[in-house]
Amino acid sequence: MSKILVQKFGGTSVGDPERIKRVAARIKSYYEKGYQLVVVVSAMGHTTDELVDLAGKIAKNPPKREMDMLLSTGEQISIALLAMALHDIEIPALSFTGGQVNIVTDGNFSNARIESIDTKRLIAELDKKQVCIVAGFQGIDENQNITTLGRGGSDTTAVALAAALKAKECEIYTDVDGVYTTDPNKVEGARKLNQISYDEMLELASLGAGVLHSRAVEFAKKYGVVIHVKSSFNHNEGTKVVSENEIMEKITVTGVTLKSDDARMTVADIPDKPGIAAEIFGALADKKINIDVIVQSSSRPAGSTGKDRHNTIAFTLPIAAIGEAKSVIETLTKKWGAGSISTDENIAIVSAVGIGMKSHTGVAASMFKALADNNINIEMISTSEIKISCVIAKDRGKDALRLVHAVFGLDKTA
Repeated sequence: MSKILVQKFGGTSVGDPERIKRVAARIKSYYEKGYQLVVVVSAMGHTTDELVDLAGKIAKNPPKREMDMLLSTGEQISIALLAMALHDIEIPALSFTGGQVNIVTDGNFSNARIESIDTKRLIAELDKKQVCIVAGFQGIDENQNITTLGRGGSDTTAVALAAALKAKECEIYTDVDGVYTTDPNKVEGARKLNQISYDEMLELASLGAGVLHSRAVEFAKKYGVVIHVKSSFNHNEGTKVVSENEIMEKITVTGVTLKSDDARMTVADIPDKPGIAAEIFGALADKKINIDVIVQSSSRPAGSTGKDRHNTIAFTLPIAAIGEAKSVIETLTKKWGAGSISTDENIAIVSAVGIGMKSHTGVAASMFKALADNNINIEMISTSEIKISCVIAKDRGKDALRLVHAVFGLDKTA
């Protein structure tokens, strides 16, 4: 079995010199056990946010290429400091940028996707007993431009390297002990999970669970990489993200999430004919606007035909994308000669996720009844094989989260 292990430490884990030294001590303990270590590091603390603010003081709309050049420096500081900390405790280490270890991406600045990784240099250094410290969140395109991978990019770097190196495991160190049944800051009874499947984690990540980014989970599922989420502040056992086949107990609902940064956009009085929905969502996809819940309803007078028929399509999207989405749809309504647009930012999406839903009935009924019994109105519904999402009023979001968490027996006291 491979003794290569990939570890990733987030910004809070390397937030100051003392924390960097603690990370170095943890790495040393693994090194002394004989592991070949590739360590991926994020920028220290709030460095990335500070760099974004700095750019904003220089230019109103800085070019994305130059933003990537700027933001990539945050990780370069971290990797150099961690390498120094390891040398100071007599552990051989070398730091590398994404480009130096040939993490090749497409040219989509600020949200690039990894296309290939050439592992020759890393393997050569691992064979020399070096700890290889790699800057997360970054790569280079075919023209040698520095690119960044977008939100959660360091997680993606770590899992991609683990896949390319056929590593034993990918450990993701963060400021929490693992993956919980819901956000423990919002629900006191939240419990840490020992295991969770890729599909469940993917749903939870896409629904706002911040512990792992969805692109990293997609990589892990595709290449069969086990992700182990741990705290960098203790040595407790964390949560393993694994194949569904390795889950011992497929409970009905594994986790519950609340998403409060979405809005609903409603496009009313649009022509009822084939291709309209495809036009809307195709145009939004071209702008890389993520859509979650979609509901289409018809408003048809009895016996109406042809041009008298109109539809209403409502969907949820990130609040930050409202302006761009509105511009896209206004172009379409002008083309059709019909349609009106309205938005509502006062919504939240509460979701229940679990692979056990595949074999259990009544999950939706239990969730809907819990909300109804507490006078929480469901405005939209979206389902998949392992997920149920309800759009509700934003001011009832936390109430709904606690209720759904309790109704499925996820509280510690359950």
